[in-house]
Amino acid sequence: MKIASEEMALRPGFWTVLRRALQWRCPNCGEGKLFASYLKQVDHCDACGEKYGHIRSDDAAPWLTILVVGHIVIPLVIVVEKQVSWPNWVSMTVWPGLSLVLALLFLPYAKAIFLSAIWATKGPGSERN
Repeated sequence: MKIASEEMALRPGFWTVLRRALQWRCPNCGEGKLFASYLKQVDHCDACGEKYGHIRSDDAAPWLTILVVGHIVIPLVIVVEKQVSWPNWVSMTVWPGLSLVLALLFLPYAKAIFLSAIWATKGPGSERN
């Protein structure tokens, strides 16, 4: 029991972990990279050796991305479409394009947040317990 409490004392706080996630850094040490490529997470941290390969965020990151992008784009659509009278083809190009760009920009941040939160809360990160 003493070992578990010592391990928790060595772990960084939850807000530190989330800050490191937004920098795409290892939640444990803050030095190593969290991603090998756009959305491909590393198996382990190059700096401290902490393992992340077993953690899966599955549909959580796309869910958060849709939630955030929707709350940005929909109010813009409502405000701009009331103010500006442009052709339909412009609306059908601008709004999906903006949504796509924002989703692609935000998705890695959302995945990093969930990966780090799962690690910080010591969740199993997979179907296995």
